[in-house]
Amino acid sequence: MAAGRFFTDLKRRFLQGDIVVQLLYINVGIFLVVAVFNIVTTLCALPPSGWINWLELPAWPETFVRQPWSLFTYMFMHADVFHILFNMLWLYWFGKLFLNFFSSKHLRGLYVLGGICGGLLYLLAYNVFPYFEDKVYYSRLLGASASVLAIVVAAGVREPNYPVQFMFIGTVRLKYIAIFIVVLDLLFMTSSNAGGHIAHLGGALSGWWFAAGLSKGHDATRWINKVLDWFSSWGNFRRKKPKMKVHYGDKQQDYDFNARRKEREAEVDRILDKLRKSGYGSLTEEEKKRLFDASKK
Repeated sequence: MAAGRFFTDLKRRFLQGDIVVQLLYINVGIFLVVAVFNIVTTLCALPPSGWINWLELPAWPETFVRQPWSLFTYMFMHADVFHILFNMLWLYWFGKLFLNFFSSKHLRGLYVLGGICGGLLYLLAYNVFPYFEDKVYYSRLLGASASVLAIVVAAGVREPNYPVQFMFIGTVRLKYIAIFIVVLDLLFMTSSNAGGHIAHLGGALSGWWFAAGLSKGHDATRWINKVLDWFSSWGNFRRKKPKMKVHYGDKQQDYDFNARRKEREAEVDRILDKLRKSGYGSLTEEEKKRLFDASKK
């Protein structure tokens, strides 16, 4: 009973949480499942299973062709506790910040886009540069850091002068944080974790592409969100649908309701347009509240 209540509470928190919380739950959940499986196989002296490798992104094209889904799954895999801890802390801090400037769907789409761009740049670099010719056959990529860096850079491009507080350092503008991380990855492209740093750069490029394009009316995450929405709607379609109830009410009430809804939608559109043109700081407290309330619906 206690275990049942525990998992029910987890499910409730997941469904009620925002997109940042949901991504945290997914990443941590997958990490725990893999970790428990590895512990069990080790205790039972079983040979290591190769199925985990099928979820990591291989650098060798011939291997990748046999597991193309790994371009998506690798961004939810982590090597150890410290790997996932730091990635999830950054995802939480900058994901929450990102939601001040963009929507939940933008974050969801950019997480996937950043991971894909990071993975593609990793594949390209390992098969183009002679430095990696001895490593390409056995190297594999895993981790959410490319996706997280896409979120950091997109927020930095959108609001470069936004102040971020750091312990022992003080206030740092968001653009300097993004620039520092990118420069660090450039300097460590030939380190023992070269593939990870190269993937970070791919994620950073996707974050810049998204934020710069959105300011011009182009949403680079639109196609990803359409695919994810399709999978979501397909899953909902397979569930048993409740019987439809038809209610014949007062038509005037329906007209009034639709009019109020259109008025609210027009107001939200006006606030979003102001946000895109002048930034989050230009909104009044009432506008911030309305935008927050609308994002919860």
